[in-house]
Amino acid sequence: MKKIGAMFLGGIMAITLAACGKSSQPAINSQTEPAGNVEDKGEQEDKETVKNQEQEIVIQIGFENSITEPIGQALEYWQKLVEEKGDGSIRLELYPDSQLGNKNDLIDSMLLGEPVCTLADGAFFVDYGVPDFGITMGPFLFDTWEVCWTLLDSEWYAQQEAALEEKGLKLLTSNWIYGARNLLTTKPVGAVADLKGMKIRVPANQIQAKGFEVLDAAPVGMAFGEVYQAIQAGTVEGVENVLSGLYGQKLHLVAPYLLMSGHVKNFCVWLVSADFFNSLTPEQQELLLTTGEEAGFYNNDLQNESAEEYLQLLIDEGVTVTEMSQQLEEEFKEKAQAFYEMEDTFGWSDGLYETVMEAMGK
Repeated sequence: MKKIGAMFLGGIMAITLAACGKSSQPAINSQTEPAGNVEDKGEQEDKETVKNQEQEIVIQIGFENSITEPIGQALEYWQKLVEEKGDGSIRLELYPDSQLGNKNDLIDSMLLGEPVCTLADGAFFVDYGVPDFGITMGPFLFDTWEVCWTLLDSEWYAQQEAALEEKGLKLLTSNWIYGARNLLTTKPVGAVADLKGMKIRVPANQIQAKGFEVLDAAPVGMAFGEVYQAIQAGTVEGVENVLSGLYGQKLHLVAPYLLMSGHVKNFCVWLVSADFFNSLTPEQQELLLTTGEEAGFYNNDLQNESAEEYLQLLIDEGVTVTEMSQQLEEEFKEKAQAFYEMEDTFGWSDGLYETVMEAMGK
């Protein structure tokens, strides 16, 4: 009992001495921040760092192409631009080879507000409530890429963008060349008449199917990856696409005749959810728009260079190439004109073709 009392008394004395010793310490310089405040400041900075990390926005870009194709290389360039010119609050992640699913899957995710991005074209937007956009994938609409860019700079195109945004989709950039689409077949095509009844694979959309119907061909909608076996089986006798796609699928091994028809100058756009885009700060929005356009110019240089390389590869591997003479081109254009008279079929606005021609300065 005495021991406990002694210990208790000793504790009281120690506390008293500590208190006295504390009061006898010299005053802290008023310019020096107390240690406790330094710790508080450190904790606050840590919280700010965590907060900034939590606010980092990651946009997942899903696309069908390989990362080694011009499109993939240009996306890597876009990714780098966003990193270098941004403040670190937004980042692009790339998912090639349809890793995130097809366009429909991605656009469905966009319409739910998810931060995803993909590429598409005018024929695709018909299914999302903007039918007039489909005319941009019509046969022989653009004589040159310069005419194409003129249309994209027009008031008409701005109206299409606005209409698409009302449907919940925001275009980030439209200046990316996907390529001129050409025709690869199992037998030579040197005249429009040669296409009569020929089964040509096309993407599964009405615009591109009708584009070949007016040429008297028999379009067959199917996945691009199924074409090689379909040609072997005789299900189709030809396929149209850009040179890199034709060569990449090795379709020239079963269809060795190439017509450089250039029937569609295929530009592509990159889009995101309108709600998602509007949730970004003005600085983040501007960053995506300006870097997307800059990456587009980079892409176009790559596309122009690669088109020549792929054509030479096809020739080197035994493909017979037919160039479009002026006479042959005029023959195709005249035949294709019926496409632009199908306003009711596509649900187009009255006089759409004439409106687009005027917007292109024709």
